[in-house]
Amino acid sequence: MNLTIRQDFVIKAIESVETVLAENLLRFFKWVWTENSLAVTTQVLESFVITICNTGRSLRDKYVYSLWDLVKEIGEKENGVINVTILNELVSSFSKLGKGKAALGVFENFEGFQCVPDADTYYFTIEGLSRRSDFDLAWSVCQKMLDARRIPDGEKIGRILSWLCKGEKAKEAHQVYMAAIENKRYPPLSSVNFLTSHLCHKNETVPLALEVLNDIPVERRKRAIKPFSAVVRALCRVKDVDAAKQLVLKMIADGPLPGNAVFNFVITGYSKAGEMGQAVEILRLLESRGLKPDVYSYSVIASAYSNGGEMEHARKILKEAKKNHLKLSPVIYHTLIRGYCKLERFDEALELLSEMKDFGVRASADEYEKMIQSLCLKSLDWERAEKLQEEMKEKGLYLKGITRALVRAVKETEKEAVEAQSGSLVA
Repeated sequence: MNLTIRQDFVIKAIESVETVLAENLLRFFKWVWTENSLAVTTQVLESFVITICNTGRSLRDKYVYSLWDLVKEIGEKENGVINVTILNELVSSFSKLGKGKAALGVFENFEGFQCVPDADTYYFTIEGLSRRSDFDLAWSVCQKMLDARRIPDGEKIGRILSWLCKGEKAKEAHQVYMAAIENKRYPPLSSVNFLTSHLCHKNETVPLALEVLNDIPVERRKRAIKPFSAVVRALCRVKDVDAAKQLVLKMIADGPLPGNAVFNFVITGYSKAGEMGQAVEILRLLESRGLKPDVYSYSVIASAYSNGGEMEHARKILKEAKKNHLKLSPVIYHTLIRGYCKLERFDEALELLSEMKDFGVRASADEYEKMIQSLCLKSLDWERAEKLQEEMKEKGLYLKGITRALVRAVKETEKEAVEAQSGSLVA
């Protein structure tokens, strides 16, 4: 058939896609091209691809695959017709459909069509692969993006960071982040928070998380308490408490201002390391900022002192806690009672046991258990042990059978010893 179709007619047909099925439009376009009835130009093909990929109805796999096959066929026969916009529409469509490998297939054909991928090309390809959880391939495309220096805008970079972090590639995400910052593409603070949090998961990437904090502009610091807190906590976890302290001091100077939780991370870190002077120094720094140490702060320091046998220091911290809080935690009493028992200072341990209720703490069976065992094993004081046992019953607490047996054994042993001594005196 010798038929020539004008481009304006084809454009009119393309624009009527709302009333013409996409499948029929694809057949029509392929027919007029294969019959040489239409000279396909970049403008016409671009309009056609955009229209098919952005129909008002839901996108279907078969339409996009058929469209891609047609574009490849046209590109092989019509030199210079294919451009970046056409290919990007296809990559984006495959990505929306969750067809990551197909999106990658289009991406890999850019060079064959003499097209250079732009920032959107890389973004849509990474998106498609990430939707399929193919994070290794997504990262390989990221590397090409970084090498080509085609960095998307901040919002899109933020999404790429989140995808890589979800794929357990926080270290790789950090490389993308650094490249974005160098090119003044600043991702949303929520994405920076997400990246920092994931960098803090592994000990080896905690220093990278610290680097991220250094890159946060001053005007965004006031809203960046989450990443700063995460890094302080991670530094304490990896036992670099001095670095955590320096970061807290930097937060005080430049923002964001640290709260009790941040100070407690450092207090805990120093307490676990046995550096009690530093722990108390941070406690005083917290107070100097107009903050009130919470029960947890006191409990951590008192417990550390108690575990080290420094009961006088532990008792001073307890006294300070009682002054500032009407209700304390069971932990602070439990550790001090245990510390006194280890040193066989039972009178002071019993004194703490009796005062617990005054500060909203109900003694548990465990406290009584340890106290009774210590009295029996270390001082053979079954009489006080029995009194504590009676006290437990009044409070609805019950002693383990093995501990009750221990009390009876100590009591019987003492009676036997007394009877034996009396018998020897009579003889």
